[in-house]
Amino acid sequence: MLGPFLSLFFLLLELPAPSTAYSWHFASTPTQCQNLTVSVSGSDGKGPYRILIVPFGSSPFANNTEVRRILDQKFTSDSATEVTFQLSYPANSQFVAVVSDATGFGSGGTSVAAQVASSDDTSCYNASQDVAPDFVYSIEPSNQIVQCQQTRIWWDPATVQGTPNFLGVIPGGESFTVSEASVTNVTSQGTGFSWTPSIRGGTTLLLVGGDDRGNGTAGSALFTVSSGISNNSTCLNSESPSSTPGTPAGGSYPTSTSGEGTGSNSSNGNNTGAIVGGVVGGVVGIVALLLLLWFLRRRHRQKQEKEKTVDLLHEDDGDERSPHSAELPQYYEPEPFIVPDPTVAPISQVLSDRSGTPDIPGSTTSMGGARKGGFRSLRPVNIIQHDDAGPSGPPREEEEPETIELPPAYTKIRQ
Repeated sequence: MLGPFLSLFFLLLELPAPSTAYSWHFASTPTQCQNLTVSVSGSDGKGPYRILIVPFGSSPFANNTEVRRILDQKFTSDSATEVTFQLSYPANSQFVAVVSDATGFGSGGTSVAAQVASSDDTSCYNASQDVAPDFVYSIEPSNQIVQCQQTRIWWDPATVQGTPNFLGVIPGGESFTVSEASVTNVTSQGTGFSWTPSIRGGTTLLLVGGDDRGNGTAGSALFTVSSGISNNSTCLNSESPSSTPGTPAGGSYPTSTSGEGTGSNSSNGNNTGAIVGGVVGGVVGIVALLLLLWFLRRRHRQKQEKEKTVDLLHEDDGDERSPHSAELPQYYEPEPFIVPDPTVAPISQVLSDRSGTPDIPGSTTSMGGARKGGFRSLRPVNIIQHDDAGPSGPPREEEEPETIELPPAYTKIRQ
């Protein structure tokens, strides 16, 4: 039975690996105020590439000063596959990186929150001064994004250069461009547009705003998408972004203050490898489950055979039958007990006649009819019934001794 399953398993292993999109990784560890190198590999990407670095989490400083700006770094040319720039982030702070190419934003994948390593160089930031974006934006309803519920994003047109653009960054997930409907002016809400987020509830989302000066010039805001009271899911489908897409991009890099990394060397831009790996893993898991069920069934069957009661009186179907197979062995033949007619002799008579055991007529009976092999003869049985003396009488009361007076003998008179 193992043959078909093993053949299927080895067949899956021999399947050719599917072609994957380009991947990227940090060629050096992200370190405070040091140069960071990002390399792209694979032939499926189309230059020019660019990387977006978005601050994530709170400031590491005690006074909560925010010194991190969003970095939008372009590769030097259309054919360049590597870029180096200064990471002006303090130690123990975090960021999320998104790599894109000419085909669209986020085509190279998004990293999880990476941790910045420490160094002695602090010249790249001012720990006592907050940074500010070039323009700000607002959303309505305020401070929340609800799954499949219309949200209005608006801004002050006097502070914007060109047409604003907004990006959705999901750490470790699929980042995307926010589609802009017609821009309208609303009293007390300025200029903006309405957007229905087709993002699953519970997803961590960074909403990044920018304009003609570059991505991120309006800063970013961190949200956890809400499912809403009605849990409306009409806008969701299999391609809706979420926080569980597969292996994050960026290779191996520290993700905590302990220096632990993601443990991956690279990641595909569209997570094709993760999808194929999941399918193959699922098939292998099914095969393993079938093998386990087969093993348990076989073990259960063996256990039943071991627990089967051995019948010493009856032969199995496959045993050879002897000429006297229809008869029971002599040791297992029934021996009936037949009670004879009781003859009771009082114990007084027995004692008066003679000592010893009285002769009680026994009865010996044999089974009527002829039986092949016959029964064993019955042994004689003596039955004796003893009579007791009955209950004892009341104890005799003590009688006073009787005095009998005798006359004198007068033997000395003759003398």
